[in-house]
Amino acid sequence: MNRTAGRRHASAPAYPWYWHSLLILLLVSAPIGCVKSPPASQSKGQVVLLHGLGRSDLSMVRIKAALADSGYNVIAVSYPSTQHSIEYLADRELGPALKRCCSDPDVPLHFVTHSMGGIILRFYLENHELDNLGRVVMLSPPNQGSELADWMSESPVLERLLGPWAEQLGTSPQSVPQRLGPVDFEVGIIAGDRTLNPLFSRVIPGVDDGKVAVERTKVEGMADFLVVPHTHTYIMMKDDVIAQVIHFIEHGDFYRDSTHVTVGGEAVDE
Repeated sequence: MNRTAGRRHASAPAYPWYWHSLLILLLVSAPIGCVKSPPASQSKGQVVLLHGLGRSDLSMVRIKAALADSGYNVIAVSYPSTQHSIEYLADRELGPALKRCCSDPDVPLHFVTHSMGGIILRFYLENHELDNLGRVVMLSPPNQGSELADWMSESPVLERLLGPWAEQLGTSPQSVPQRLGPVDFEVGIIAGDRTLNPLFSRVIPGVDDGKVAVERTKVEGMADFLVVPHTHTYIMMKDDVIAQVIHFIEHGDFYRDSTHVTVGGEAVDE
């Protein structure tokens, strides 16, 4: 395996210091649809990006740029994450988006998801077959639910404000993640172990990223697992994570042969 070659593809453009803060302000999901990058001259395949709860496709903009630079045709799906159930989002939003944007069965189809996007994809794949399914990378997925969702679902006011996700993403046997079976596709999971919200972290047992416990990101059948020193909110924007995403898509594992990741010609601490 040529790990050095894998890292050379993992370039991500630099953005102004205020860019991350601007993305966090975009708490309302963008209109339904998919934003497709121009076809690469020698595309390695397609990569579908699924954002997390309360975000939009803009939150995945750095991963999108890096994957496009690496030769992939990238499709960023945007959906109203706080307005509908996971089942609805999988069948009525993700499904039609894939038919519109990824209709060629001969082109490998990879996925990169953040947070709830991973559960939407798991639900879809448990109920639909994709003959051209490639590799999947999930960032901070609540694959076994989250105690934070349990806590929020106990408040009728919060549940009304936040939509159906709080009850659906909890840790009870009735939650969507707990009802899904083991994965039967090639998936790598990256979890964060830093938090920006001590209050939320008090609700979550063990090491967490401010929203999900590290242990609860795991799923039976996963191909590889990696913990990085980042938070749930920003994990998809970090250079080392983007480099690992591209490496997994290209090689089927995360690399651990260096304490630094080379991104855009600069060394970045893992």
